[in-house]
Amino acid sequence: MLNQDNYENTGHLGLLIQIILIIIIFNINAYSQAVLKNQLTFADSLFTTENFFDAITEYKRLQFFDKNKKYDFITNYKIAKCYKAGAKFEDAIKYFSISALKSKNDTDFLNSKFQIVRCNILRKTNSNALSLLSKFENDVRFNNSIGKINYWRGWAFMFSGDFERAEYYFSKVSFGKELAQKLHQVEKDKYSVNFAKAISYILPGAGQFYTGHYISGLLSLGWNVLWGYLTLNAFGQNRIFDGLAVGSLLWLRFYRGNIQNAERFARIKNREITNKLLIQIQNNYKGLKP
Repeated sequence: MLNQDNYENTGHLGLLIQIILIIIIFNINAYSQAVLKNQLTFADSLFTTENFFDAITEYKRLQFFDKNKKYDFITNYKIAKCYKAGAKFEDAIKYFSISALKSKNDTDFLNSKFQIVRCNILRKTNSNALSLLSKFENDVRFNNSIGKINYWRGWAFMFSGDFERAEYYFSKVSFGKELAQKLHQVEKDKYSVNFAKAISYILPGAGQFYTGHYISGLLSLGWNVLWGYLTLNAFGQNRIFDGLAVGSLLWLRFYRGNIQNAERFARIKNREITNKLLIQIQNNYKGLKP
């Protein structure tokens, strides 16, 4: 009987030890998770206050201690956002790519992928952005994101200076109508480079007048009239050599320069108009921006 009692007591003691160990392990795990959660909260507070460099350090610290990889997606995503805020777009793309791989649902995956497109737009590698968007269009996971695909296409074309195609893609999306209207107005306000050149062929200085450069237009007209008169006068007095010299070296030079100036002034004016729009959008547009 004594041996049996000892056996039963030993069994009870073993069970008690197992229970105690389970409780200890559970508490250690709970404590560890609480520490990790507090670390994430601290890193997020640095991110919110725009201390991006310190936030990156704390997110990476969290990754080191997160043995179960519970926070893999969010830490990589937030690190990418920090790099993006600091205009480190290549690093941002790297970590957004990792976050896409670590995503556990379609929403997180799509957000990461679109962030990569936005980084490419910001660093002006618009061909990369457009290539990615074309791939998205053929991916079933993006079936419900066609509006976003066209919206970011609009931004990519706008940043590459192709306002006509940008307007087209913005107009296909309900939340892009405002930008489409702005681009349409800009296209109406822009100067025609071909028209500026054409009227300069007909009347020197006209292209400069068209773009608002009146003094340059008057000077161009005056020099062309002067050297044209001297050239024709030389031919009229049978001074063929003088006529050829004046005509080829001076009159043609000013005539060709007048056409080149008209084209240059039109392009400068158009660049000013587009830059003004981009600044206005950057400062005042309330919709989603890259």
